[in-house]
Amino acid sequence: MIADPATAVVALDPVRARLLAELREPASAATLAARVGLARQKVNYHLRQLEAHGLVEVAETRVWGGLTERLLVATAAGYVVAPEPLGAERDQVRGGNQLSAAYLIALAARVVREVGALARRAARASRPLPVFALDTEIRFAAPGDRAAFADELAAAVSRLAAKYHDEGAPDGRWQRVMVAVHPRPGDAA
Repeated sequence: MIADPATAVVALDPVRARLLAELREPASAATLAARVGLARQKVNYHLRQLEAHGLVEVAETRVWGGLTERLLVATAAGYVVAPEPLGAERDQVRGGNQLSAAYLIALAARVVREVGALARRAARASRPLPVFALDTEIRFAAPGDRAAFADELAAAVSRLAAKYHDEGAPDGRWQRVMVAVHPRPGDAA
């Protein structure tokens, strides 16, 4: 996860993003230049920027005559830019309006931040991370149906949480539950 704004700017540059995609496997600047159709010097410039921000690293060096060729590789299989560098507010979750887009974005930012950190910790420990996600789509006939659905969903989740919640469980493990409903992209709100 990219949390530093300067690193986010570097990673989101279209040329550098393309180089990162190409660097899932180690490659040299010359190899990348041929693949992306840029001059080797320009590729080297972008690679230095990516390396300075920890997005790529040296995987191998080869000596050819008197020259040393560096093969670089991306430091991750994929990158997610944390919402904070893009302006999402952490404190929007506390006391936020549950019917606002800003509140939903803040919740999603928290999920990305928390689950990203937990996933990295679990990977370092070679352990699975116990998570569950549910994604479905629903089409409401009328706006009133959406409101009724939201009320019933809130009540059902509250009942289910009350059924399984045990404040005093000595070995209990806290979990976070988040439910979101939003228009599908491209559809009218």
